[in-house]
Amino acid sequence: MMCLKKLAITAALSASVFVTGCASIVSDSQYPVVMKSEPSGAEYQIRNRSGSLVHQGTTPSTVTLKSGAGYFKGERYKLQFSKEGYQQQDQSLESSMDGWYWGNLLFGGLIGMLAVDPATGAMYKLPPGKTANLVQIPMAAPATPEAEVVSSVTE
Repeated sequence: MMCLKKLAITAALSASVFVTGCASIVSDSQYPVVMKSEPSGAEYQIRNRSGSLVHQGTTPSTVTLKSGAGYFKGERYKLQFSKEGYQQQDQSLESSMDGWYWGNLLFGGLIGMLAVDPATGAMYKLPPGKTANLVQIPMAAPATPEAEVVSSVTE
């Protein structure tokens, strides 16, 4: 009876290793990303790879974004920063391969490598933040009208 119980526990633990992915266990599929601008107080919009608006706000702030965009597809975001008196700035934010994904070779097996991590997006990670250094729009010098010189002499 005791041997059967130990066997069941061992089998359950072994199965849990083979039905999960390494990156899914150690990493995440959503990441906090700090949005900053210089100067602060810029409005920003974040759009995903399909063009849908996923977040908007004012710098500085932290948003949580998904690292995956589908099976074996990392997410790519387009960021737009704007502030009155400054040039609009567009940037991109792209996911990259999470190093823990390769842990599947040792711990997660093929199921983790080919199914779990790609489906959950845990095989990708996002950078911790983005900063926009906004450029001030130069003020135009006031126009000075050319003056006509009129001279008149009255006697």
